[in-house]
Amino acid sequence: MEFTGFPYLTAILLSCVTGLLVILFIPDENRSAVKWISAVFSGLTLVLSIAVFLRYDTARGGLQFVERAAWVPSMGIQYLNAVDGFSLPMVLLTGIVFFTGVLTMWELEHRVKEFYAFYFLLVAGVFGLFMSLDLFFIFIWYDVSLFPMYPLIAIWGSTRKEYGAMKLTLYLLAGSALILPAIIFLHVQAGGTTYDITALMQPGTFSAADQKLAFLLLYIGFGILAAVWPFHTWSPVGHVAAPTAVSMVHAGVLMKIGAFGVLRVGMFLCPEGWQFWAPLMATVAVIGIVYGALAALSQTDLKFVVGYSSVSHMGIVGLGLSTLTVDGLNGAVFQMFAHGIMTALFFSAIGYIYERTHTKMIPELGGLSRIMPVASGYFILAALTAVGVPCLASFWGELMVFIAAFRVYPVGGVFAVGGLVLSALFMLRVVQRAFYGPPNDKFAHLTDVSFGLGIPRMILAAVIVLFGLLPSILFDVIDTASVAFIKGLP
Repeated sequence: MEFTGFPYLTAILLSCVTGLLVILFIPDENRSAVKWISAVFSGLTLVLSIAVFLRYDTARGGLQFVERAAWVPSMGIQYLNAVDGFSLPMVLLTGIVFFTGVLTMWELEHRVKEFYAFYFLLVAGVFGLFMSLDLFFIFIWYDVSLFPMYPLIAIWGSTRKEYGAMKLTLYLLAGSALILPAIIFLHVQAGGTTYDITALMQPGTFSAADQKLAFLLLYIGFGILAAVWPFHTWSPVGHVAAPTAVSMVHAGVLMKIGAFGVLRVGMFLCPEGWQFWAPLMATVAVIGIVYGALAALSQTDLKFVVGYSSVSHMGIVGLGLSTLTVDGLNGAVFQMFAHGIMTALFFSAIGYIYERTHTKMIPELGGLSRIMPVASGYFILAALTAVGVPCLASFWGELMVFIAAFRVYPVGGVFAVGGLVLSALFMLRVVQRAFYGPPNDKFAHLTDVSFGLGIPRMILAAVIVLFGLLPSILFDVIDTASVAFIKGLP
């Protein structure tokens, strides 16, 4: 057993598990206690996530906060956690979205206990996957993060919720069905003695042919969750059907599991396969960027707009990963973080608007900025972030990816920038039609966001501005991993 100092990562997982267990013992009718317990334990995970982020030694870099214990020694399975410059931003992102999601659902009154229990289970799986360096546990955490999505959408969702929940579940289980054989294949080809990524990534462990096959399976399997075109169709439907906090986690964190899985498992263990398939990754990413922007342009539902926008923005992440460069990796991981915060703010703002107006249809929401200026302001800030306005978080990730893309795939870079122009077009169209112009008289009596209900939106807005003004806070961490990784490529 090995623990380097205080086990922060295990403490984060235990906070989720303990919070879940406490919630299960609270009587169903005591909804207020469930909400406060959820806020306390999700707040604790956020504090621990921030502590890990601040205590990470960028001068040393590499894997830190290592926690290792034998689990099933005869099969080479270990409880092995650690974070590096790639996973640390994802742990911080999950902590922020988890806590703000709990606060966003403060007005929930329907089956509150069950909702928060499933929500905590979902986030425990997400945290576990970002921390784990054991392939077996990565697969387990992947499935743990998926199964709660079905009841969370089917019970508490809206807009064809059963269809959305079923489509999401089937698609993501199909991805899981590709990931598992790829993991088993790599385990067997390496001698069948370990699932430890740090051991499996040693040069010469896998042949070039093995890497090409395994990487393709992993890219498609994890790529489905990352909404890679053409396996993206579950994502906008899932966004629209999910309740607000689940939409926040779905777009803000779950989609990042897909991209992170491609990075952590596919690219780390199959670098030659990654280099072989990189042109295909770039092509698919550019198509996703342009397609997502064009599809969003024709939508009339706010959630569908953000859903297809997410397909486009995750294409930017895929394009960065395909460049095989430090700038591309830095931009991709930064974009994963920025997009997670941005979409969480989007859905949090839309959730408040929908609860008051009972509609998400853009033509019915004219002039909301006069009636609910604060709620409208949160959406508008997220929209400005989405179009890459400087000094907001998303700008830096997109900038780095496009710089790398123009160097490696100049034609693809041109089309990707064209997709960004389309993003500006549809976002400005939404803002103009839904929040400006003549106000709808039937909404004149509505109240704006109170200070208490505004807290989760304030946190997300502050994070967008903080990392937009001081991007080096995040880049310094990511760079410790990307530079070493690119230097070590065969």
